[in-house]
Amino acid sequence: MHTRRVTITNQTGLHARPAAAIVSLAGQFSSEITLSKLDAAGEVVTSAPAKSVIFVLSMALTRGTMVEISAEGDDERTAVDALAGLIASGFEEG
Repeated sequence: MHTRRVTITNQTGLHARPAAAIVSLAGQFSSEITLSKLDAAGEVVTSAPAKSVIFVLSMALTRGTMVEISAEGDDERTAVDALAGLIASGFEEG
């Protein structure tokens, strides 16, 4: 299993378009990928499969929220790094 933490940086948080981008990118990998919302102490508040837009949206991820991406499978490292890069980019929302 490979994990990485990243902070939601885009102004509007994870609304429909960024959530769809996460799900689309996650769907390109064979690994099982989980997105977890962390509290200020770094503890998991809630988790969801990164390949489900409904579950990702239900996490209500706002700007400044720390998330942990974890994956298990043949392409786990590539999957986690790609998703972390997407989130860190702010979904190119300026």
